[in-house]
Amino acid sequence: MMIIIGKVIHGAQLGRRMGFPTANLDATQIKGADNGVYCSRAVVDGKIYGAMSNLGCRPSVDGNNRLLETHIFDFHGDIYGKTIEVRLLSKIRDEKRFDSIEELRRQLERDADMCRAALADGAPKKESFVSMIRRACSTIYPRGKQRM
Repeated sequence: MMIIIGKVIHGAQLGRRMGFPTANLDATQIKGADNGVYCSRAVVDGKIYGAMSNLGCRPSVDGNNRLLETHIFDFHGDIYGKTIEVRLLSKIRDEKRFDSIEELRRQLERDADMCRAALADGAPKKESFVSMIRRACSTIYPRGKQRM
């Protein structure tokens, strides 16, 4: 799992027009994650949502900047300018160029179905980033042990 935290920026709103509005984060500095479509979770104002994310340059629309575009399931709100957390849980496919926007839309529907099913089957969701850090630190420095 990779956790990415960033401020939501405006995009071209193509996803919204296809029925898949996205929260876009600048991903030019993200290292260690391959371009592709991911089953993900998004944390907005402390609430955890199921999501699907595309990390890459959006070849179907001749994109040239690397973005993390996250469609947050069952979320309806304006989060432009807000800082959110996106957890990339598992890659479901590589990023690819589609011959038409309609072909891309149909693939997004299949991707969303796959992500919703995976999330319903128990993909991690309960633990916040802060509690993950606390748990990791307690493993390194168990209570009662002295730090050096």
